[in-house]
Amino acid sequence: MSTRLTPYEIMEKLVSFPTVSRDTNLPLIDWVEDYLTSHGVEVFRHLHPDEPKAGLWCHAGPMVEGAVVLSGHTDVVPVDGQDWSSDPFTVTERDGRYYGRGCCDMKGFDALAIWAMVEAANSDIKRPLQLALTYDEEIGLAGAEPLLSDAKDKFPKGELAIIGEPSTMQVVTGHKSGLAYYVHFIGYEVHSSMSHIGVSAIHEAAKMIVWANEMNALGMAKQPEGVDAMFNPPWTNVHVGMIEGGTAHNITAKDCNFVIGFRCVPGDPHELWAERFKAEVARIEAEMKAIRPEARIEYTTRFDGPGLTPETDGAAERFTRMLTGDNGSHVVSYGTEAGYFQNHGYSSVVCGPGDIAQAHQPDEFIEISQFNAGHDFMRRVLEHLKG
Repeated sequence: MSTRLTPYEIMEKLVSFPTVSRDTNLPLIDWVEDYLTSHGVEVFRHLHPDEPKAGLWCHAGPMVEGAVVLSGHTDVVPVDGQDWSSDPFTVTERDGRYYGRGCCDMKGFDALAIWAMVEAANSDIKRPLQLALTYDEEIGLAGAEPLLSDAKDKFPKGELAIIGEPSTMQVVTGHKSGLAYYVHFIGYEVHSSMSHIGVSAIHEAAKMIVWANEMNALGMAKQPEGVDAMFNPPWTNVHVGMIEGGTAHNITAKDCNFVIGFRCVPGDPHELWAERFKAEVARIEAEMKAIRPEARIEYTTRFDGPGLTPETDGAAERFTRMLTGDNGSHVVSYGTEAGYFQNHGYSSVVCGPGDIAQAHQPDEFIEISQFNAGHDFMRRVLEHLKG
C-alpha cells in the first residue's frame, strides 16, 4: 500500500503535468490510476479513439447504485504568451494563494476528489463514491460524452453528480448551453480595382459579424422571463473572438475563417440558434453566388454543449446545499460538463473551490481558504456516505 498523500501534495503532482489540451494527458492519467488502484479504488480507463488521451471513471465503496459522483477535467489552457511570475507548472504559495496552471481550473478540485476517493476506499462507507476525470473540456467540452457513454454499466449507476468547476463553493444549479461553428468563407479573387466582379470573403464574413451584433442588440432589448432573468447577461449572446483571411491588400480575399459562438439561455435553446445561423449562412451565400457561382460558405460544428437546467427538488442540489449550507440561487453563463451528466440521468450541480475569474489567467491561483473549504466539503461528503 503506497503512502496516502494530502490534497495539497496531490495538487502539486497534478499541476506538474502540463496537460494543455493540444497535448497528451496520459502521464497524468497513468499516475492517477496507479495511485488510486494502489489504495483499493477500482478504475475504468476510457481511451480517446484518435489521440493519446484518456479519461477515468473510478469507484470506491460497495457495489451498489446511488453513488455520489465527483467530476473534473484534466486538461488546462495554454500558458503561451502569458506573463507568469513563477513556473506555471509548479505550485507556488504566496500571499495566501496557491499559484499554478490549473490550481483553480480545475486541478485543485481534482486533487480534493482524488483524496476523497482514497479515503472512501479505506473507510466503512455505506454509499459509494465515484470520480469521473475527463479530457478536452477546454476545447469544446469534448471529453464528457465519450467517457459517460464508454463507462456506462462498468460500475453501478450513480444518483447525483457534482461538477467541481470553480464556483467559490456556491451551489450552481443552471448554466447556459453552448454552440459554436468553424466558418470558412470562400470568395473569388480579383484585383481590388475591379472588386465588383469578385467576391471578398472578408467582406462577406463581415456581414455575419454584423448579424451577430444585431442579434446581441435584439437580445439586450428583450425583457427576460423566468429562469432567463437569473443569468448575466439574461439573453443569448453571439460572439466572434478571432478572424483571419485575405491574400494581399489589393486582392479581394479568397478565404476568411472564424469561429462564431452562441451562449444560450434556457428560454432560447441552441437548437433554434442553429436554425438561425444556418438561415443566415444561406442568405449570405446566395448573395455571393449571385456574383460568382464558385463562392460559398462551409462550416462545421466546433462544439454543441447542453446547458444545465435547474431541477425541481433535485437530489444533487439537496445534497450539496446540505453540506455547504448555501441556499442561494446561482446560475452561470459559462458552460460546464454538468449538462452531459444531466442528460445521462444524473441529478447535477456545479460546485467547487476557487473563483472562475482566475481561470485561464496568467498567475492563475486559488485562495488557500477556498482550497481548505473544498477539503472541508470532501470531509463532510465522506461522513455522509458512512450513513
